[in-house]
Parts: sequence; C-alpha cells; structure tokens
Amino acid sequence: MRKVLFVVGLMFVTTRWASPPVALGLGLSFGLVFANPFAKHAQALSKRLLQVCVAGLGFSMNLHEVMKIGRSGFIYTILGIAFVMMVGMSLARFLKVTSNNGFLIAVGTAICGGSAIVAVGPVVEATDEEMSVSLGTVFILNSVALILFPMVGNALGLTQEQFGLWADLAIHDTSSVVGAGIKYGAVALTVATTVKLARAMWIAPVALVAATRKRHWSEIKWPWFILFFVAAAVINTYLAPRLPMDPKVFSIASSLSRTGLILTLYLIGSNISRAMITKIGVRPLLHGTLLWSIVTVISLGLIYKRIIVL
Repeated sequence: MRKVLFVVGLMFVTTRWASPPVALGLGLSFGLVFANPFAKHAQALSKRLLQVCVAGLGFSMNLHEVMKIGRSGFIYTILGIAFVMMVGMSLARFLKVTSNNGFLIAVGTAICGGSAIVAVGPVVEATDEEMSVSLGTVFILNSVALILFPMVGNALGLTQEQFGLWADLAIHDTSSVVGAGIKYGAVALTVATTVKLARAMWIAPVALVAATRKRHWSEIKWPWFILFFVAAAVINTYLAPRLPMDPKVFSIASSLSRTGLILTLYLIGSNISRAMITKIGVRPLLHGTLLWSIVTVISLGLIYKRIIVL
C-alpha cells in the first residue's frame, strides 16, 4: 500500500497542478505518516536529479545577467558566510552541541545546505550519525522555508529581486531556493539561482580549510554541476541563435528542469520521517533553528530597508 501511494504521489507532482510547496508538503505528509519505502533510492535520485535540473536551468539564463547578478551578490556572500559561521559555532558551544554537528549545521546554513554538509562531512571525519543529524536538521528547516518565504514575501510586498536575494541568503538548499524562486516569479528565480550557485562555489575553500586540519584532500566533493549550469548559460547566450535547431528546444529543457526540481522536492520531503526527527534530538534542531532564524530575520530586515540591494 505504501509503495502504491508513493508512486501515485510521484506521478502527481509531475503534473501541471503541482507546485514546489505542494510537492514538498505532499512528500512530507507521506514521510511522516508512512515512512518512505524507497528511502535510499529516493535519497540517491534526489541528489542526482537536483544537479541535472540545476544545470538544465542554465538554458533559460542569459550569461550577461548571470555575471551581473553574481558580481553584485559577491560581497554579500563573503560577509554572509563569515557571519553565519561565527554565530553558528558560538551557538553550538553555548548549546553544547558536538563540534562536528555544530560545524556541519553552520556550514549548511552558511553555504548551500545538504550539498555543503555532504562535501565537508568526510573531511572533518563526521560519523554517519552526525551526518544524518545535520542533514535532517537542514532538510526540516528547508521545508518550513519553502512554504513560509513566498507567503512572507507577498505579505511584505518584496520585489522579485528582493525576494530572490533573500531566498539565497536565508534558505539552505539549492532545491528549496529554486522552488521558492519558481513560486515567486521568473526574475526571483534568476536572482535566487544565480547568487545561490555562486555561493555554492564556496564549498571548495571551506572544505580546503577543513582539510588542512584533517588532511583528507581526496575526500572533498566538488560541486561540478555548477560548471554545467554556466556552460548551459553560455550555450543559451551565445550559441543558441546560431545553432540550426528550433529555439524551443532550450525552453523545453528549462521547463523539464523545473518539473524535475519539483519532483526532487517531493523526494526530499518523503525522506523526512518521525524516526529522523526523533534521532536529531533537541539540541542540534534548536541550534539549526536559532541560527536559521537569526539569518532569516537579519537578512530580511536589511533587504526590506534596501540596505542590501543588487
């Protein structure tokens, strides 16, 4: 019965009636009530699907806009990462969260959620339990953000650019950032995706700093899919007008990528179970929630008051 319901939900989120919040909510409901019967497969598929779909979104991006937005968001990225890491590690010590869990949750909040945790975890010799606790904390908060952010953005009348920048600064995972951007509008999606992917490049230097302490250089997992995103944007900007093919091909690729991302959110949501929430415990979840709340409120205030602008 569980398997049938899971497949039915999987099919529904590929239809035009599904949106990012609906897909995530449906996945969460299934995971919390039934527990995913295909948990390992869903986890592996969501990771690969996310990378492919983010790269595919590049076919709807103009490289000149990508570079412009990326340059504008560069200074915010550096300051944001430094601030979140400092506050995150201080909170971890105050709440007596283990050093690895505190570091991983801070890295996930500062850079790009699960991708950053998966990249840095092996470098700091995190155990499977520490990895699962950190990932679970981030995924739960991602779920809340994806549903909450568009509501807050609309209530405050944030512009597309403002919302996209806020989503980048305050939502952990690329999948949820893109999902919120899709929900809010095309410009918000472009801003959120571009700045988030530029932010994700900081996985490499943070992992290298961690590796200097542990000397596990070979364990670093590089975010290669970002390069494919840039390549797709290059093709769309410079080659598409000259290629002997229907330009709708690139539009179709972008549309399929958006559908794939909605499917990814369903898979991620379905892997959050009651057992995962119990396993996380109070301290790491409180640490992640407090850190995320601080980042969310401060970044929203600065953007709303137009102190931070693109």
